Amino acid sequence: MSISKESKKTIVSKFAINPNDTGSVEIQIAVLSERINNLIDHFKEHKHDNHSKKGLLAMVNKRKKLLNYLSKKNNEKYKELISVLNIRG
Repeated sequence: MSISKESKKTIVSKFAINPNDTGSVEIQIAVLSERINNLIDHFKEHKHDNHSKKGLLAMVNKRKKLLNYLSKKNNEKYKELISVLNIRG
C-alpha cells in the first residue's frame, strides 16, 4: 500500500523544481496520488478493509487541499500537474 523508495525517488526527480527539492507542493501531490492509486488497487482485492478506507479518505482530502492551494498560488502549474497525473478528469 505504501510506495517503495525507488518509486518515490523517481517521482521526486520528475517533479522537483531544483535538485535539492523534496517537499514542494507538486511533489507532495504526486506522492499522494501514487499512494492513492496503490490503495485503490488494494481495494479491488480487499473490499472490506475499512481501516484502510479511512486512510484513503484522509489522503484524498489532503491532496484536495494541496491542489486548491496550488490552483490559487500558480494556476498554470496546477493545470499542468493535473494533466500529467491524470486527475480531475
